[in-house]
Amino acid sequence: MADRPCADLGGKTCLQAARTPNLDQLATLGQVGMVHTVPDGYAPGSDVANLSVLGYDPRKYYTGRSPLEAASIGVALGPDDVAFRCNLVTLKLSGGGTASARRKALMEDFSAGHISTQEARTLIEEIDRALGSAHIRFYPGVSYRHLMVWKGGRDRLECTPPHDIQDKDIQDYLPRGEGDDIINELMTASFDLLTNHPVNKARLENGKRAANSIWLWGQGKRPSMPTFREKYGIEGAVISAVDLTKGLGVYAGFEVINVPGATGWLDTNYVGKAEHALFALKTKDFVYLHVEAPDEAGHTGDVKNKIRAIEDFDEFIVGNIMHGMKQFDEYRILALPDHPTPLEIRTHSAEPVPFVLYDSRNERKGGPVTYDERIADRKEALVFRDGYKLMDHFLKK
Repeated sequence: MADRPCADLGGKTCLQAARTPNLDQLATLGQVGMVHTVPDGYAPGSDVANLSVLGYDPRKYYTGRSPLEAASIGVALGPDDVAFRCNLVTLKLSGGGTASARRKALMEDFSAGHISTQEARTLIEEIDRALGSAHIRFYPGVSYRHLMVWKGGRDRLECTPPHDIQDKDIQDYLPRGEGDDIINELMTASFDLLTNHPVNKARLENGKRAANSIWLWGQGKRPSMPTFREKYGIEGAVISAVDLTKGLGVYAGFEVINVPGATGWLDTNYVGKAEHALFALKTKDFVYLHVEAPDEAGHTGDVKNKIRAIEDFDEFIVGNIMHGMKQFDEYRILALPDHPTPLEIRTHSAEPVPFVLYDSRNERKGGPVTYDERIADRKEALVFRDGYKLMDHFLKK
């Protein structure tokens, strides 16, 4: 949700422009502050940031994004296996339609028009049949987000997230390093395989973007980290449409709750997520509820969609959670983004993000507080330079 001032909004951020009465109420009654979720020297990815938010120091536990996604999908990694995120993307050719021309192309859409999970599964299964081997396998995930596992593979590669190169020439961002010939050959071969696939022909006929290539990135080996019970002595659950977040929950020992209609986009089932979280809290100590839509809107650079995503989050998640938590005698709520996704750059950044921590036993007395980036200027604002320590503060007795 966090952003930078936007000229189209008269110098306001999306959070400042959006109507968020529920987050504002939490901020008025709770503690507010800023937290650095991305340690210095780390790329501001959702993997690193969510590790921090959950209380795990990325400098100690981070091994890569895709091993977390593998855990969510149920793919067990051996000690020498390397997992890669496999996006279905739309490339716009600047030359002819041959495989060699694929290297002269623009990254038109990192999500292939937010392709449906059903369509994507068909394409990934075809990729696995045609390009998979005894050492390389492809596994379907959700929408455009999928997985490749390379047994005995190489992870010393420089791979660029496709959402970082929207509308840019991919030639300057192709994987480089140990084993890059194999990775680039797979990506090239996928273009030849997918361009004329019936799923893509149908999408083009319906005015949608074709998922005409895979893009491999986010590689890593399986991490070793304590569970939430081992670390904090409590049981938890995770709710998300994103395999990365669910996989992090698997390693944390959480119950993974799959909510019907959770898509990771503007049409996600917000109300269902809130309802499932409240039900889970009848037996769990802690629920980690993640919503992807504001981040996705930031990647597309669409100010209207980002404001809509923030307002929907406030109304259907925060509002319903606040109302439902009244069934409990004592409770706490922590609300924050994992990282900023500024519209002006259409990717993640490493600036600190605003948080609010509400405790039903200790409501703050004072004037109204608005939940947005201006919290950084408030005298009473707490500041966490090591983002993972915010969870320690949230859970302290």
